[in-house]
Amino acid sequence: MLQLSLYPELIEAGCDEAGRGCLAGPVFAAAVILPEDFECEALNDSKQLSEKERYNLRPLIEEKALAWAVGIVDHKEIDKINILNASILAMQRAVASLKTRPQHLLIDGNRFRRYEDIGHTCVVKGDGKFMPIAAASILAKTYRDDFMLALDKEYPLYDWANNKGYPTKKHRQAIKDHGVTPYHRMSFNLTEKQLKLDF
Repeated sequence: MLQLSLYPELIEAGCDEAGRGCLAGPVFAAAVILPEDFECEALNDSKQLSEKERYNLRPLIEEKALAWAVGIVDHKEIDKINILNASILAMQRAVASLKTRPQHLLIDGNRFRRYEDIGHTCVVKGDGKFMPIAAASILAKTYRDDFMLALDKEYPLYDWANNKGYPTKKHRQAIKDHGVTPYHRMSFNLTEKQLKLDF
């Protein structure tokens, strides 16, 4: 059973990101503040849920949350500041967009840069431990998937409807065959380097 909060006396927001390991598209993050009486047995780390389960939970989270918001850092910014900084920035943008100001942040993972004067706690695999982080992981993942589905209509050869920009065999092959799109992260290793022995 996931915990609702680390500090029950504080207004606490859970934060998580999606799309960090992708070759194309932005990184999305979400911040979610849940009410004290929130209960949902189906809520879990978004990676443990099916696509259908994630999309079924999204409206419930949005309806029940005291506040929620999504932050985005696009592929060009990722190339400029690197993916770790971009993931942190996306979470900070999500927090900045919350209509209720949190007093503490629960961050999924082990790295974060303090946002303004709000205290935070990093929790490794936090999306499987705390409800607000799990809720944020679902919002970040589904909103990013929506974005990649829209891009897939523009660039159908890269199979983004299925891989969402992650480095699948089909995605790498499409880059090899057709080159990169304006949405690819140029700072990433986009093609697998072939190992050659020189005799």
